[in-house]
This record gives sequence, C-alpha cells and structure tokens, in this order.
Amino acid sequence: MERMIALARQGRFDSEGPAPSVRPDIEKVYALGEATKHDICVSTASPRSVSGIDRIGNVCAGGICHAYAHDGRCVSMFKTLYTNACTHECAYCSNASCSSGGAVYSYTPHELASLFMDLYRGNYVEGLFLSSGVGADEYETMASMVETAEMLRTAYRFQGYVHLKILPGADRDHIRRAMSVSDRVSVNIEVPSSSRLSEICATKDFKTDILRRQRYIQRFVSKEGAPAGQTTQLVVGGAGETDVEIFKATVREYHKFGLKRVYYSAFTPVPGTILESQCMQPAWREHRLYQMDWLYRIYHYSSCELMSAFDCSDHLANTDPKRAIAQASGLSPVDPNIASYDELLRVPGIGPVSARRILAARTRGSIRSRKELAAMGVVMCRASPYLSLGGWHDSLLARWMA
Repeated sequence: MERMIALARQGRFDSEGPAPSVRPDIEKVYALGEATKHDICVSTASPRSVSGIDRIGNVCAGGICHAYAHDGRCVSMFKTLYTNACTHECAYCSNASCSSGGAVYSYTPHELASLFMDLYRGNYVEGLFLSSGVGADEYETMASMVETAEMLRTAYRFQGYVHLKILPGADRDHIRRAMSVSDRVSVNIEVPSSSRLSEICATKDFKTDILRRQRYIQRFVSKEGAPAGQTTQLVVGGAGETDVEIFKATVREYHKFGLKRVYYSAFTPVPGTILESQCMQPAWREHRLYQMDWLYRIYHYSSCELMSAFDCSDHLANTDPKRAIAQASGLSPVDPNIASYDELLRVPGIGPVSARRILAARTRGSIRSRKELAAMGVVMCRASPYLSLGGWHDSLLARWMA
C-alpha cells in the first residue's frame, strides 16, 4: 500500500481515457486502503470471456496472485473503501459512528476511477476490490460505487477484475447495476444470526438488510447470470458465537443463497471501538473453519458427518477436523484397490487429486505398496492407519484397546 501511495503521489503514469481529476490526497488513499485490511478477498478468478482489441485489461480464469499480505493472503487487487463515513454502530468497526475513529474521507467516482487506472497502468494492481461505509445514506453511497465501476468499464474500457461490496440495505436496482459491471459481488453477514447481530450492532436488521440482499443477488444470478457469483464473510468470535453456529450459518449460505465462497476472519480488537478490550481470537480457529468449509464444499461431507468434529462445547479443537471425524466415526481401514471415490476421500491424507490418481492407477493394475500411494500424493503419515493393502494395515491405539 505504501508503494502504491508513493506512485500516486508522484503521478508518473500515462494518461488515457478521461482527463484525470485532481490527484487525491495521500492521507485519504492510505486511510481508505488501510480500512479494508480485515475484509478478505482471495479469489480473483472469473470465467467471463473478454474479446476485442479496443480495451484495457483482462480477467484471469486461474486467478491473479501477484501480491500477498503479511499473513499470506492474496491481495492483488486495489483494495479500498469508497468512504470511511458510516452511520451504523458495529461494535468491532473503526469506521462505526460509535467509534473514536480518525478523519473522515471519501472519493468521488471520477477521482477513484482515475487513481485506479494510474495504478493499473503502473502494473501494481490488476483489479479493483471496492467496499465502503454507508456514508450518510446507503442509497447515495451505493450509487457512487456503481458509478465508479461503470466509469471503469465504459469511459476507460477496463475489462479486468472488479469485486463490489453490496452495502446492507442497498437498493435493488443498484444491486442489479452492480452485478452488470462486476465479476463478483458480496454482502458480509459478519455473524451467524439475528440474535448475534443485535449484540454488536443495533442499527442493522439481519434478515432485511443482509439476507434479503443476498436473496436479490441470488435471483439476479439465476435470471441474468454473474461471472463469479457472490461471496460473504464471517467474523470469528466477535459476538461470542460458537464454531457450530458459524458452521451452520456457512451451510445455510451455500444451500439457500448459492454462494461461491464463505470467508472467515478471526476477530481482532481495534483500538477506539467498543470491543477494543475483547480478547483476540486465535488464527488457528479461522484455519480450522476453513478446513471444515473445504470438507463440506469440496469433499462433499454431509453436515451431519461434520458435526462429529465439534466438542461438547460446540467448538473445534486445534487439530485436523478430517482426522477427528475419522477417529470419532471409527473409520475402518479401506483397500485403495476397491474403495470408491467417496470412501477414499474419507481417509485422512487423501484429497480429490490423489483419490482420482488412485482410481486411474487401478485401471492399469493393482496398487501393491505404500510407496506407490505416496507417489500419487497420499500423505502416508496420516493415511496409513486407515489403509489396507494385501490384508495388512497399521493400527491405532484405540483399536488395540477396543
């Protein structure tokens, strides 16, 4: 971010498209960029096709991963708020009206579009991730965000990646327009339920401001299509919710609203907010929820299967949930020469790629050794107790004591 700010200050880029506006104040660029650091945007892949030569930019079907944050997250997009002014009272947010935040800043559509194109031409960013506080009115702020994206698409002919956040309570027409110029849109639900939201924000209605907007997006996706669909984000532990609550909310988001991804962000107290004295949540809790999400979304575990990973207090332990589920279910050793794809996926250390390799290898002959399995990508230190080859298998202490 500091490097991009320096480039914006120096103004070294070529001008193309509309005449540039007055270059934004450097403190504004930094403040509005810094305010999005807890907003996660990992995937920049889009199946949208781009054609013609009278354009600038392109999308990448495999994702754009050219820059990373300190914690390893991909941040290849220019990630910023439109404004940090907000009338909502989210207890964890530095931009909330109840927080003792700093100066209030806001872009104009022309100013932000011009700045982004400067950074794009300098080859420092390849897409835009635009979020915002609601400003004085979510209608006007959302309209300005959409106008920025429309300006990039039309006036600047930018055909690269654009992710727009949909503000809680946004107008239905603005959502439709946003989807027409975006590769991906998202509404952050932050918490798993209405009751949890009421504990940290009295100015938002969970069902009306958030879930109804997700329903609007889902309907537009089904009727008009959207290149990369919608996503959402949950704050882990901000409202004292359990991992079971978060997981059930995740299942609901995938099942009811057809989301592409659910992202998780471990709660970090921010100075000047109501929750500044609340304990920071461990990063491993976020990581374990991502593993559960992967098991549900990619491995197609049922929600009932996954419930065995939680302890009696409805939380996950800091251990591999796939292994915990295998142990809790008493998974018997499976023979990789006869096991089905789904049975192979239940074995710790075997993922979709290695499972497909095993199935392909069986067409050429029997698998006879663990060395062969390791060559196919199986993590044998995890898988061995759950595999049987030629009638032989390792054992777990629990089996000996049974």
